[in-house]
Amino acid sequence: MSEHHHFWDGVIRKLWPSETEKFRDHLLRLDKDSRRMRFAHAVSDSFIEDYASRMNDMGAIVYAFIEGGEVRAVAELKKLGDTWGQEAEAAFSVENGYQEKGIGTELMGRVIRAARNRGVHHLFMSCLSENRKMQAIALKHEADLRFEYGEVIGEIVPIDSDYFSIMAEAMEDRVGYLLAVLDVSRARSKFKKLGATGTEGTTGSDKDAAVQKVPLAKGA
Repeated sequence: MSEHHHFWDGVIRKLWPSETEKFRDHLLRLDKDSRRMRFAHAVSDSFIEDYASRMNDMGAIVYAFIEGGEVRAVAELKKLGDTWGQEAEAAFSVENGYQEKGIGTELMGRVIRAARNRGVHHLFMSCLSENRKMQAIALKHEADLRFEYGEVIGEIVPIDSDYFSIMAEAMEDRVGYLLAVLDVSRARSKFKKLGATGTEGTTGSDKDAAVQKVPLAKGA
């Protein structure tokens, strides 16, 4: 896995607690089929808004591919219980136009390393049986796939963490935090310019981002 790997004008980094709106907007942009692939059933906008609002409450670690200030793909690492234990779950979503570009594979690598650094020995992911793209990504990382009731369950066994895996994540977090601060700074500058010329075309996300700070995630 390459470190700080860039795709076009985009970058992969963690989402911080103040970036829930970016997460939400990405999920809302998923088309009907992509939503079904992500959640295993059809979901409404209100369902997505509620799910995204609980990103921090669930204690998930969320990696995102960000291009032009917008999240275009996401990988979630979720603990199964109140604390990180032997098992965890991974979930992925990639917008149309960004699929089959290697982004999902890179995101999977980040999630596996994060799980490894938290002592997870069994990383599970589930997808619909027709989701061949996600199954292909899982197989690239040597996942053991099995079919259960119309779904495919993938299990990955991360190797134990070491100094280098921990330091690699820590260094990426520092860079990612600085990039998040720069995103907020650019949004604030844009907001000020719009304020000087009128607020026409300003989205709710722009306004929110313009006044947000970027706190460090706890336990990430």
